[in-house]
Amino acid sequence: MVQLRSDLTPAALAPKLRRLFELSAAKIRLIEKSWEHARGAPVFTVGGQYTSRGWTEWTQGFQFGAAILQFDATGEPEFLEIGRDRTVALMAPHLTHTGVHDHGFNNVSTYGNLLRLMAEGRISDNQWERRYYELALECSGAVQAARWSRTADGGGYIYSFNGPHSLFVDTMRTLRVLAISHLLGHAPMGEGDCRISLLDRLLEHARATARYAVYYGEGRDAYDVRGRVAHESIFNVNDGSYRCPNSQQGYSAFSTWTRGLAWAMCGFAEQLEFLDTLPGQRAALEIFEKAARATCDFYIENSPADGIPYWDTGAPGLEQLGDWRAKAADPFNAHEPVDSSAAAIAAQGLLRLGHRLRDERYWQAGLAVCDTLFDEPYLSTGERHQGLILHSVYHRPNGWDAVPEGGRVPAGESSMWGDYHAREVGLYLLRLIENKPYLKFWV
Repeated sequence: MVQLRSDLTPAALAPKLRRLFELSAAKIRLIEKSWEHARGAPVFTVGGQYTSRGWTEWTQGFQFGAAILQFDATGEPEFLEIGRDRTVALMAPHLTHTGVHDHGFNNVSTYGNLLRLMAEGRISDNQWERRYYELALECSGAVQAARWSRTADGGGYIYSFNGPHSLFVDTMRTLRVLAISHLLGHAPMGEGDCRISLLDRLLEHARATARYAVYYGEGRDAYDVRGRVAHESIFNVNDGSYRCPNSQQGYSAFSTWTRGLAWAMCGFAEQLEFLDTLPGQRAALEIFEKAARATCDFYIENSPADGIPYWDTGAPGLEQLGDWRAKAADPFNAHEPVDSSAAAIAAQGLLRLGHRLRDERYWQAGLAVCDTLFDEPYLSTGERHQGLILHSVYHRPNGWDAVPEGGRVPAGESSMWGDYHAREVGLYLLRLIENKPYLKFWV
């Protein structure tokens, strides 16, 4: 389990955070210099160079959002120009992309970050530019919410790119775009000019995720371990009844793919902060907090001592590693890969939940993950390597990840989402150190 240290504070991590953003600047420049946008979005590295992978275009917002976060952290105007210019030139198709559940990734990372910076007074408040960002986010939230399936209990969920039968746990973190669109006063209209509440759809999707994707050790099935997460939940689209768990990117439906776990941790913790600002959400807050606590506890208890998880807690090769929970993760082992991107996402969930609950266990666990992540062998210091955080895994079952020469499992590569979320949690801590506004997704 993650070893907690009472001596860790955000201030103690300041040198590592400064180094993180120094390296980050060089990585962004490397990608800008070499990437051809006609190739689509960069997804993960092979031999240290970013490549695309056609599955869904869910990472381009992380590419340009990284530059915006870099400006936020350092104030260097070149990165604002990169992020803003690329958002305007290339992100419009993502606003009306009706085939994905990823709007909260692509569009909050770009349009959302720019609007937040404007609201904070970090960039000039131009009325038409502000309205451009607002309209983009209003539309994005509506398009995301339109991917809607009803459940037998009267609720519903935003269905994944697999189709109307499929709820992905990942989508917990894309709910942020519905929240922003709702706060901006937008309500899309459906058949018969019926107004659709984006807040209601956010709450219903989160409830469905908490009910079907997260386990609580309450006897749901033979593998009901508290905090375990199913990547995908399958429903009968004819009557909305739940059928079974599944996994697209994990080892099995009855083990926990750790990046899916991390999406739940971060998504529920962040939405708790959002719901705290709204009246009359007591019931939802209880559900969200139960899910956040369970998933964060599972992460702490089922990760190696240094806080970097293996890609799936049920991966069969883990038994070859002995008591892997009691020692630091080994990204160079010959049996199962680690996933640093899961750590980057999970760290923010742990920190946000710890901050909200004033719970040192979660807070110190989040700091411990960051302490490991922002140092070698995870921090990418090579001048030619375009990635920022090493030892990320995309799709282990499909064999998409690069295996180093002479190795047996993926290692040494980066992902666009891992790099972005490392920057995001780094910025979160940096703002606390510098007594700047608390980092949140809404304005």
